[in-house]
Parts: sequence; C-alpha cells; structure tokens
Amino acid sequence: MHNRICLSETNKMIGGVCGGIAQFFHFEPSIVRIVFVLLVLLFRMYPIAIYMVLWAILPKES
Repeated sequence: MHNRICLSETNKMIGGVCGGIAQFFHFEPSIVRIVFVLLVLLFRMYPIAIYMVLWAILPKES
C-alpha cells in the first residue's frame, strides 16, 4: 500500500500518472483516464500541462 502518489509501472499508458493517481485513491485506472480526457475537453491545455508537471516530479513506483 502506498502512502504517496507515485508513477505506476503496472497501470501505465503514457507516463503512469493516471495509474498512480488511481492506485493512490483506490480507483479503476480507466475511470481516472476518462476523467482526464473530459478535463482536457473542458479546459484545453491546462490538464495536459499539469500531467507533464506531475510526470516530471512524481517518483517512480518501487
């Protein structure tokens, strides 16, 4: 069990950010990905920028 958000190595599509968030909050990774896509459609580039920042600063799952 993780006590912090990490990049997922098992539920990884691009960078593992959505998979890591899903593992931390005990959600299905596909639901987190769908929410991310909806946020991109609503807010254009902001969620993509946040994803890139999280990809850069989150540690990898060990």
